[in-house]
Amino acid sequence: MLIYDDIYSWDGWGGKLRLGSGKCRMKIFDLRKDGAVRGVSFIKPIIVVITDVPESKMTIRSCTSHIATCAVQDFKIDPSRMLWIEYYPETAYGVGQVHVIAEKLEAVDFEWREEKAIRPRWRTLKSPLLEAVKDLMAG
Repeated sequence: MLIYDDIYSWDGWGGKLRLGSGKCRMKIFDLRKDGAVRGVSFIKPIIVVITDVPESKMTIRSCTSHIATCAVQDFKIDPSRMLWIEYYPETAYGVGQVHVIAEKLEAVDFEWREEKAIRPRWRTLKSPLLEAVKDLMAG
């Protein structure tokens, strides 16, 4: 079940300077009631998918730990029950848009210390989890 689908803004640090503040597209799915998607059962039933938006000064990759920390606090999510995913849509570039960078979904695992996400580790989503997450996003 989709429980949030909007532009998410996070405050930065540094007081008035607001260093590291930005925006991203965020979707939060709560699968505690739905159970399985495409026959895949989720050990971590809260799935958060974030993607860059053009109007943000910061990228999700550069601020993913800070965004995760803020989202866990704002939405009261248990981080041990959350799957954090960065989504990068397919993009084309060059004259005639002939060069293509494929769509990519990456899970990010964090260490949690004092309710803060630190030391992000990225891993590529693989089947069947990849297809299940794509189905959720398309749904």
